[in-house]
Amino acid sequence: MNTIDQDKSLGELVEQFPQLAREFERRGLDYCCGGGKSLAQACAASGLDPALTVAELDAAAGASQPAEWSGMDAAELCDHLELVHHAYLRDELPRLSALVAKIESVHGERHPELAEVARCYEEIRADLEPHLLKEERVLFPMVRELALAATAPDFHCGTLRNPISVMLSEHDRVGELLATLRQLTGGFQPPADGCATYVACYQGLQQLEADTHLHIHKENNVLFPRIVRMESELGR
Repeated sequence: MNTIDQDKSLGELVEQFPQLAREFERRGLDYCCGGGKSLAQACAASGLDPALTVAELDAAAGASQPAEWSGMDAAELCDHLELVHHAYLRDELPRLSALVAKIESVHGERHPELAEVARCYEEIRADLEPHLLKEERVLFPMVRELALAATAPDFHCGTLRNPISVMLSEHDRVGELLATLRQLTGGFQPPADGCATYVACYQGLQQLEADTHLHIHKENNVLFPRIVRMESELGR
């Protein structure tokens, strides 16, 4: 019997089987911004054989346990996101900026596409950094307040569905930019004449894509629905 249910959403499957995030990445299946689609729908959209894909994913899932973060409440998940993904981005974004600038200056004449790679990457950084601040200074503190409340707090934004809608829109934009970056870099494959810095840069960009996809998944498909449910239970 298959472990993987193709009628489950991609987001549900990653929550249940964390290692499937890598498998979805390999197949170009969007489990973060598109995490609400069922596996069957995603396979159809990508031209993948659903039966074969289920069999491959079933083998990859093995005896996987649900991700630790999947059992966290909303406030705990906010802490987790800050400690894991926000901290990663604050360390990695400046490092990648330096690497991208270096390979463009050294290899840009032979590889003019690096100008577009640099532009796209810096747009991603310019979107992500203020996004983190909005979460840390606005949304997450309200989530922590909501978690302790006996009645619905009177937030300045009204319902938390309002800032969540902004976050979702910004996630969609970053997802689009990451897809463009993947296309510009040929799937993060450095050219034959690429130096060690070139290789390190493209490896870093690929890891940025994977981490950001998982980061967005945790918010779009786990945290945000829990916040909406918490508000509903408090009568808002």
